[in-house]
Amino acid sequence: MNPIEKVELKGVKNIVIVASGKGGVGKSTVSANLAISLARNGFRTALVDADIFGPSIPKMLGIENVNPEVTREGEKEAMLPIEKYGVKVMSIGFFVKKNQGLIWRGPMAANAIMQLFENTIWGDIDYMVIDFPPGTSDIQLTTVQKLKISGAIIVTTPQEVALNDARKAASMFNNPDLNVPILGVVENMAWFTPQPHPEEKYYIFGQGGGEILAKELNSKLLGQIPLVAEVGQAAENGLSIYNQSNPSVIEAFEKLAEAIAE
Repeated sequence: MNPIEKVELKGVKNIVIVASGKGGVGKSTVSANLAISLARNGFRTALVDADIFGPSIPKMLGIENVNPEVTREGEKEAMLPIEKYGVKVMSIGFFVKKNQGLIWRGPMAANAIMQLFENTIWGDIDYMVIDFPPGTSDIQLTTVQKLKISGAIIVTTPQEVALNDARKAASMFNNPDLNVPILGVVENMAWFTPQPHPEEKYYIFGQGGGEILAKELNSKLLGQIPLVAEVGQAAENGLSIYNQSNPSVIEAFEKLAEAIAE
C-alpha cells in the first residue's frame, strides 16, 4: 500500500488529537480548556473543531455568530481563524446554521475537514489541538493519515461502558499503519463535588476507570477532572473555566497542559 502524502501545515509545530469512543464524555470541554490552558502558559495555540456533525466549540467559546474573514494567500483564498482567549479557533460550525444538520457521506465530510486545516492561515503555532468527533470514521482516519500528528489524548468517564468505547478509539491510533503515539488518558467526571462542599468527592460513575485504561494502553493517566456544575454553566455561557472560580478544575487543566507540554 502506498503511503498517503502528508499535508504540511506551515508554522504548526505540534498537533495533538483529543479523541473519545463515545459522545457525552466531555471531549470538547477537555479540548477547549486544554487549548486555553496552553495559551495561558505562553504557548501559541490553535483549536480545530473537527466534530463536523455536532460542532460545539463555537457555542462553548461564545463565538457562535462569528464568521471567519476570507483573504488571499498567493493564488488562493484562505480563511483567518477566530481568536478567543488567546486561541486561534476554526470550526465547521462557523459555516453551518445552528439548527441545520449536515447530511454528508463520510468522504465528503473528511474532505471538508481537511479544507479547514489547509485553507486557514494559522501563522506560528506551538500546539494545535484537534477536537475529534466520537468514534472512528472517515474524518478521523483521513485526518490521521494526512497530518503529522504528535500524539493523541483519549478522554473517558470512569464507567465500564465508556471504557469499552475508549478502547476502540485507542485501537485506531495503535494501528501499525497509522501509529499515532497515545500521550495518555484523561478521566473526565472522575467524581462529583458539590458547590457548597468543595472538599467532598462522590464517585457517582465508579472509580479508577481512567487508571485501568491508561495501564492497558501502556500510557499514563494525564489528569482527572471532577464533575463540577460551574464547568457546564461556563460552557453554556461561552466562558472558559478561568472565568469561574472552581480551583480543582483549573488545577486539573493546568496539570494537563503541563503534561502535554512535557
